[in-house]
Amino acid sequence: MASLAISASSISAIKDKKYTRPPHSSITLSQHTTHTKLALSTPPPRVPSTTLFLTPVAPDTGASQGSSTLYDVEKNLSFVDDRLVAPYEEKGMASWPLVCDQEEPDDEMHMPRDDDDIRFRPMIRDHFTKDSVVSTIGLTLMMSGLMFIFVGLPVLSAVGLIDYNSAYGMPLSMFPYYWIPHTWATVNNRQYPLLVNMRKGLIDPDTPKTVKTRKGEYGDDYILVFSDEFNENGRSFYEGDDPYFFAPNIWYGATQDLEWYDADAVTTSQGSLQIRLEEFFNHDLKFKSGMLNSWNQLCFKGGIFEVSVSLPGPAGVQGLWPGAWTMGNLGRPGYLSTTDGLWPYTYQACDAGITPNQSSPDGLSHLPGQRLPSCTCPGEDHPTPGTGRGAPEIDIIEAGAFSGYPGPQGLPIATQSYQVAPFDINYYPNYNFTAFPDLTLSGLNTYTGGPFQQAISATTVLNKDWYDNKQYQRFSFEYVPGQGKEAYILWKVGDQTMFTMDGRAIGANGNIQARQISEEPMSLILNLGFSNSWTYIDWKNLVFPTTMHVDYVRWYQKKSEKMVTCDPPGFETTEYIEKHAKAYQNLNYTLWDQTGYAWPKHRLNSEC
Repeated sequence: MASLAISASSISAIKDKKYTRPPHSSITLSQHTTHTKLALSTPPPRVPSTTLFLTPVAPDTGASQGSSTLYDVEKNLSFVDDRLVAPYEEKGMASWPLVCDQEEPDDEMHMPRDDDDIRFRPMIRDHFTKDSVVSTIGLTLMMSGLMFIFVGLPVLSAVGLIDYNSAYGMPLSMFPYYWIPHTWATVNNRQYPLLVNMRKGLIDPDTPKTVKTRKGEYGDDYILVFSDEFNENGRSFYEGDDPYFFAPNIWYGATQDLEWYDADAVTTSQGSLQIRLEEFFNHDLKFKSGMLNSWNQLCFKGGIFEVSVSLPGPAGVQGLWPGAWTMGNLGRPGYLSTTDGLWPYTYQACDAGITPNQSSPDGLSHLPGQRLPSCTCPGEDHPTPGTGRGAPEIDIIEAGAFSGYPGPQGLPIATQSYQVAPFDINYYPNYNFTAFPDLTLSGLNTYTGGPFQQAISATTVLNKDWYDNKQYQRFSFEYVPGQGKEAYILWKVGDQTMFTMDGRAIGANGNIQARQISEEPMSLILNLGFSNSWTYIDWKNLVFPTTMHVDYVRWYQKKSEKMVTCDPPGFETTEYIEKHAKAYQNLNYTLWDQTGYAWPKHRLNSEC
């Protein structure tokens, strides 16, 4: 490259020499490879003073006309130009400013070109040079690790190829010196549960691993889908306090109960749920007790529902009404407007069975008819048009005492029932499709129904030791929803099957078609009440307060048929409940007509 570098002393020494520029020559940076350096003996042209940054020794007079033609804006750098000058010269020859017309290594940084983004774009091979290969390997390992943690592990766990809990042969909690977090924080001598120990899944961590699978009555494999061991002391069941259950603040008018249900009567202590019935004047009633349910929070369809209970005493005394049962989620327990026309219907036909009183003049039924039948007119208010909906009831246990033995010497019993509508003639199902394996323990309940329900029911003898927190007993039912031979319900006490029925027991009869083993999502209810509509009350021998103890609640389902939802396909409930909040939130409405919502029209009572 041609270069011109002239110091002040050099200019003074050679000022008398002439300098002529080669004809047709323009020395620029782009042509630096084709020119030779100018000799220092050649004097520079005299340039008129044009800026404040004049060359110190250059005279500002006497510039000839010829020399003025040598003036080149690009080469006359007597003024500061960021592109071509520097505050000093490498050899230390000149003072600032100097003309540097020679390309330097960092010029590319200060003089970007239009094609830099293309010329300097990194290529794949650049990542594997000796300067970059280590960084490339490190980045690859880091990305692979992150992908395995956030994608690989969840996928492998979901498909069951790995189990996070199987990393050690022994649980961490069994290791010596394993730190167990405190479940309570103490503030001002009061204890509060810590949020860090909040339960995060449907299966209680305290549930033994040995009970997480079981065999059904006919050899089917069942897995645990929900459990609550009630081991945490002091749980609150006011609405919103618990993710699975709540205790309502209501009077249960459907059965004219003598107690008021209050959330304060339901708590956990010493490893069990406790529902306490006591004499306590409130809401113009003399007694207070509790009901725990999972309505619209936790529902199931199909499976095995098991509860371990120590019943409230005294054993054998008539009057108390402890229960563990389930009901279709479209009916809210205690809210009569929601069960009006739904409880205990389980019916898909469109005939006399859906009409008021079942179109029977003999008083067989006092029900208002099925409110949500399968044949509603188009556009009518129905959660799943084309499907008959209801709120049937399956009771695990409703405990009482045999009336033939008054006083403490009475025989404790329990009923295990399925309550349905519409009704068979005389409430008499087809008992050819029921079974009682041991009639010394359980037999046909002589009560088969009334104007508001039909009960397919068994009466089971209980042990007096299963009362007053002395001992606990397991009660359960197993059921498969549907119709006909493949659908069934069977009830157990412990491991002993007490009563079995299949769908044919409630098949077509008279002017009605077959009813179904409940296909509705079922919510869970645990309660302790008493009422004259249940049994004779032996006031003389009853003892208050009395407590119902529940050790645990567990629900199992077939692995391929898990249905833990209040919205199973074809039988959704939550959207319908949200749209009719007035009925589901106001206890004072006892009939659907009072809520302001219309009773849907159907083909049998209107012209669609």
